[in-house]
Amino acid sequence: MVKVLFFAALRERLKSSEYLLADFQQGSVADVLAAVSAHSERWREVLASQQLLMAVNQQLVDAAATVKTGDEVAFFPPVTGG
Repeated sequence: MVKVLFFAALRERLKSSEYLLADFQQGSVADVLAAVSAHSERWREVLASQQLLMAVNQQLVDAAATVKTGDEVAFFPPVTGG
């Protein structure tokens, strides 16, 4: 199982803070994103329209990073200051 977390505006647009991928064994962050996007058409649209930052086990990574069972993957929009 992989626990997927959504933060900030992304969480609000998806109306969810987390999603569990019960059957995910191993792959990349891009594979996790594809699996989560398959949840619904709305999720696919929201996730495709966002420029996302990604983390695995609280470490910033790129889409090619490896994810395995037991990992926590987080997606969030870029942080802006002001």
